[in-house]
Amino acid sequence: MVIEIAKFGVEEWLNKWEKEARYDISQSSIAALTLKELTNLGGMTVTAFFEKLSSKELDYGWIEGSPTFKKLVAKFYQKIPTANVLQTNGSTGANMLALYALLNPGDHVVTTFPTYQQLYDIPRSLGAHVDFVRLEEAANWQLDLEKLAAVVTPATKIICLNNANNPTGTLLDRIALERVAAIARKADAYVVVDEVYSPLVDSDDFVSIADVYEKGIATNSLSKTYSLPGLRIGWIASPDSEIVNLFRKYRDYTLISSGVLDDELAVLALSNRAKILQRNQKIVIDNLEIVKKWIEKEPRVELVLPKNVPTSFIKLDIPEDDYSFCVSLLKNTGVLLVPGTAFGVPQHARLGYCCDKKTLEQGLALLTQHLRKFDK
Repeated sequence: MVIEIAKFGVEEWLNKWEKEARYDISQSSIAALTLKELTNLGGMTVTAFFEKLSSKELDYGWIEGSPTFKKLVAKFYQKIPTANVLQTNGSTGANMLALYALLNPGDHVVTTFPTYQQLYDIPRSLGAHVDFVRLEEAANWQLDLEKLAAVVTPATKIICLNNANNPTGTLLDRIALERVAAIARKADAYVVVDEVYSPLVDSDDFVSIADVYEKGIATNSLSKTYSLPGLRIGWIASPDSEIVNLFRKYRDYTLISSGVLDDELAVLALSNRAKILQRNQKIVIDNLEIVKKWIEKEPRVELVLPKNVPTSFIKLDIPEDDYSFCVSLLKNTGVLLVPGTAFGVPQHARLGYCCDKKTLEQGLALLTQHLRKFDK
């Protein structure tokens, strides 16, 4: 049975509008590194880096990612051997691989709402039944674990989460994630967690699902925390070797390999992880302070502060629907937000505040100016 998949709200919006933006404060990545900046982190020029690779054959390369890549990624976890890391095409590829490999028509999936649309509409397209646990703004967008326990049944196949949450930027800490694992364990369910928004600061609050649950499946990439969305390199990891072997089978149908040059650049980035995180911690801290000060002075906007990750979700107090507002904002000022409607949450918008500081400051100033039309 083929089930038509829904349009991807966020991607549809960005595909239509992002190239028209002069002040893009919609994205959920930290300001992208240039190729020059990345190679300089490794102590090389761009020319030197590619000269070193000039004799490298452009074949399929390492099918699962190079041994160096897998080893570097495995270091992020306490319970993941190198063999249990598989390279993917971004975290979207990792999520797709997990869902495609594990789900059959009629299976039961539990996820949150709002969340990344891929985590519920791919299961639906595969014939699964999806139940939601709604995140409430009044509860600071935190997952109600009692509600989660009530929705999960012995028939539940997968609990799908992203941590930190997209679009709200809120985090499930170690205690909460251990409770999620306990709930899943009772149902013998898998837990798939998209961890692409791992926090830049207060990292002691963050733990991977792969380190707290034996049937945990972690997906991640270089796109957000590492400022390299253009490489399209991600990974999937689990402590359960049987699950990973299942992923290997399905991966052969969907990816083969990610490309030898992308792998080399990914290894360069991961080898200089500390330098990238130092850069990005400063961007998050400095820019979030700008947003805090702006919120304090803007009467038509409220925000549950994100947990030191690059995505945030503002609430708009406006007498106009959020989609129309975001279109008129772009056309009149060049400022781009993602309307909350794209996430199924009207009268909100995703504010990606981790762009360069000048863009953020100018974008917020123009957003304030546009909001003043409602005060007349």
